[in-house]
Amino acid sequence: MAFSTSLKASALASIAAMGAFALATGSPALADHHGKKAEMSQANIVETAMGTGMHETLVAAVKAAGLVDTLAAPGPYTVFAPTDDAFAALPAGTVDTLLQPENKGQLTSILTYHAVAGRVPASALAQAITDAGGTYEFQTLAGNTLSASFDGQTIVVTDEAGRTTNVVKADVNTSNCVIHVTDGVFLPG
Repeated sequence: MAFSTSLKASALASIAAMGAFALATGSPALADHHGKKAEMSQANIVETAMGTGMHETLVAAVKAAGLVDTLAAPGPYTVFAPTDDAFAALPAGTVDTLLQPENKGQLTSILTYHAVAGRVPASALAQAITDAGGTYEFQTLAGNTLSASFDGQTIVVTDEAGRTTNVVKADVNTSNCVIHVTDGVFLPG
C-alpha cells in the first residue's frame, strides 16, 4: 500500500536525520588511524543470525533460497526474523518441504516477505503506527503487505492472511540492517 505524502516526507526526514547522526557519532577519528579506514567490526545480517543460536532454521532457509549474498550486501534492510520455535510451530513438514530445491521460488517469496527496504528501528515503526491511527501498513521486498499495530506495548505484525506475530526483540543492529526478532512466520495470502 502506498505511503501518504506527509508520511513519506516524515519518514525521509527521520531517515536523513538518523543517517546524519550516525555519521556524526559513529565515525572514528582519523587521527588514530592515520587516514586508514576503520575495519568493519559489526556483523551483517547473515553473520548475526548465524550467531544467535535461535535462528538456525532461518539461516538454513536463507542458504537454501540462495539469498546469503543478497543479505550480505550493503542494504540497508529491516528484517523480521522468526525464531527456530516460530518455524517449529508451522504445520509438520512445512519447513522440510520449503527447503527442497524444487520449492526455492516459494521459499524466496516467504523470506523476502520478512524484509523491508531501509532501516526501520522500532521507534520509527511505533511512530508510524501512532501516526496512522493504530495500524500501519507497509510493503515488503516480496511486494506483499504487512500491517503493524500495538498490543499493549508490544508491536504486533499481521500478514495478509490475518496471522499475527509479536516482535519479541527489537532493534538488533547489524552492519547492513536492523533485525526485529519475531515469534511467528509470515506466509503470503
